[in-house]
Amino acid sequence: MTAFSSVQHVIELFDRQGYICGPEVATPVYLMDRLEKPLLVEGPPGVGKTEIAKTLSKSLSRRLIRLQCYEGLDESKALYEWEYTKQLLYTQMLKDRIGGLLEGARTLSEAVELLDRQDSAFFSQHFLLPRPLLEAILSPEPVVLLIDEVDRSDDEFESFLLEVLSDFQVSIPELGTLRSAQ
Repeated sequence: MTAFSSVQHVIELFDRQGYICGPEVATPVYLMDRLEKPLLVEGPPGVGKTEIAKTLSKSLSRRLIRLQCYEGLDESKALYEWEYTKQLLYTQMLKDRIGGLLEGARTLSEAVELLDRQDSAFFSQHFLLPRPLLEAILSPEPVVLLIDEVDRSDDEFESFLLEVLSDFQVSIPELGTLRSAQ
């Protein structure tokens, strides 16, 4: 479902938010909406690239999720983290149940194998801490995802972003592929 009926509609909605733009800005925004594709905005510092995303967010009453890129940013920092502290706490709380689960194990190898079968209990979405990219993908409502200063990130990360933005999905080894609800 598109949010803008025309290029002029983009201009009017942006104007209501205090962002004055002409067709050269409104046309790519309109096409982004119609084609349901990401919008890449390039230019020197201070020309209002970030403001386009902020204004788009306000105009459409959509939450703005921001990923600030920098040298050394990798998938794990942009996508998700495991809540290790929470996992350890649950392990301690479930120590008796884990002990009962391992009662039948005769060797250390058997115990490890039994625990390995329970891996999904501790590597589930319950223990997943979404970072901006995953937060945007998992959002039940449409959002505006601002990926700022992409040029500061490494080539590998830029390739990863291209993959995420082209398919609107990510793969997490422990959970499989997570697709955008939008």
